[in-house]
Amino acid sequence: MNIVDVRRYSIVPGRVNEYVDFFRNEGLPIQVSYLGRPLGYFVTETGPLNQVVHMWAYETMADREQRRSELEKDPKWVAYREKSTKLALILAQENTLLKALTVPSRFTTLD
Repeated sequence: MNIVDVRRYSIVPGRVNEYVDFFRNEGLPIQVSYLGRPLGYFVTETGPLNQVVHMWAYETMADREQRRSELEKDPKWVAYREKSTKLALILAQENTLLKALTVPSRFTTLD
């Protein structure tokens, strides 16, 4: 794993659990079939609240682009995104791509 895609979603206050349930039941199964299991799935407890953060690992940028491109073509994913838009649970989204440093493995547990 050389690339980590960190996705942060700001959710309408009071609706985080609704978003998490919706994603868990309808979005995650589709994503997992293309992206594999996420590295982690979190909600914020301090700092900006009402945020859901998930992280996905990829071997390379090309690997990420290929997998996400295939996901975007799936009619089930397109329908999920349309339903998500209609539910209006997400206020904003921020993505950060992290590139692994070439350092001895003692600096990380993510090998």
